[in-house]
Amino acid sequence: MSAGDVAGLIAAIAFVLLVGALAVPLVKLGSLIDEARITVRNLSNETTPLIAGVTTTVEQTNAQLGKVDVITTNVASTTTNVSALTALFAATLGSPIIRVAAFTYGVRQAVTGARSGRRAGRRAR
Repeated sequence: MSAGDVAGLIAAIAFVLLVGALAVPLVKLGSLIDEARITVRNLSNETTPLIAGVTTTVEQTNAQLGKVDVITTNVASTTTNVSALTALFAATLGSPIIRVAAFTYGVRQAVTGARSGRRAGRRAR
């Protein structure tokens, strides 16, 4: 074996050691990528039913909101009708009822005043 052969042998061994040293991180990186792939697959498998459940919930909520919208529209219509009925009642019956109440009050005051006058006359005697 000549000096060139020994140098070649040393270079070959150094190259093998270098390749071995670089192979260890590459193998670890490969296992890390495999774990990441498994994690992403599991996450996808668990998320798909969850998204389906959320979709169902949102659909049911939208249906309920549609019903609430109908109820709100009906309540607004009823409120408008009650307001119109109140205004109609006040316009047609309110004024006459106030007049009757005022007349009744006046008659009552007059009768009370007449009775007070009679009583005062009796006491003066």
